[in-house]
Amino acid sequence: MPGAIILVIALLAFPVIVGLSTAAIAAVLGHLLYKDGEVRHADSELLDLNV
Repeated sequence: MPGAIILVIALLAFPVIVGLSTAAIAAVLGHLLYKDGEVRHADSELLDLNV
């Protein structure tokens, strides 16, 4: 019986863990791509328009 309870808890927690880890990966990737864009286009006058 304890094994079944642990299995149910694991199955309920799995989607939450996957969703949060995916959000964290997206946040890190977005930050890195934003910084890369700033470095590549450092002399562009269009950066002033990007608020």
